[in-house]
Amino acid sequence: MESPLVGGVVGVDGSEASLMALDWAVDEAVRHAVPLRIVHASMWERYEGVAPAWSTDRPSGQVLAENIAAIAAERARRRAPELPVTTDVLAEDAPGALLRQGQEGAILVVGSHGRGEFADLLLGSVSLIVAARARCPVIVVRGDRQALEARHGRVLLGVGEHDLDSPAVRFAFREAAVRDAELDVVRAWRRPTHGPADHLLMRRAGAAYFTDGASELLDKALETAASEHPQVRLRRSTIEGPAHKVLTERSAAADLLVVGARRRDALVGLELGRVAHRALHHASCPVAVVPQRDPEITEGAR
Repeated sequence: MESPLVGGVVGVDGSEASLMALDWAVDEAVRHAVPLRIVHASMWERYEGVAPAWSTDRPSGQVLAENIAAIAAERARRRAPELPVTTDVLAEDAPGALLRQGQEGAILVVGSHGRGEFADLLLGSVSLIVAARARCPVIVVRGDRQALEARHGRVLLGVGEHDLDSPAVRFAFREAAVRDAELDVVRAWRRPTHGPADHLLMRRAGAAYFTDGASELLDKALETAASEHPQVRLRRSTIEGPAHKVLTERSAAADLLVVGARRRDALVGLELGRVAHRALHHASCPVAVVPQRDPEITEGAR
């Protein structure tokens, strides 16, 4: 049984993208009836230093940081007056601060770009680092107005080879349930690029062989979560093609795209496979990256 969601954390920096993320995080917290913590982190102490003990003036960077958090909190309270909202202003780097907020039972919400980043970037550096390293689900808020306002009534889930009752599957069912949305589950498959063209399986079955295998994988992947959420309307698809391309194209009709990401304890660096990386850069809706710890299975298997 999945762990209940105990709270949401959203990173803000005053940019338009972070305000979009804030609005999305408020709506998400209301859906789940959990509190929301607003976090603003910057390195103002490094550049301005700490004010002397006898000084009555606060560094300008600190004042700006506190104002950003206060404005975000007021915006959240106007959007959802009954939602419990708290703020944290942290004098540290944004990725590190947000990653430390990623505890069990929480979700992290970030915008697709930060303040001061180039407008033509597909994804900001903070968002990429948080999505690639967090130990809790991360939502990168992006997409058009229809998706941001949940007008499609659909959650899209990409199922990989090792997603048998995975955290990503359970997360997607939970999101579809609280939204009363259809869950569009997709398993993409591809014909092998090696081997003789007259292989027995290829001659006798062709595409049907791969389609049947993909359908069987979906049965196994969804069995437990579907039994726990019988009210969720399921749409299952097995599609030939690269998974990253299939999901980004299909995201145009979804309110949320859910993908899994392997987390390996011994690995240093960003832990995103091709599917999650492509989705974060090109999806037409918010993207949920749900980590799954497994030190033995490589991300290349997705």
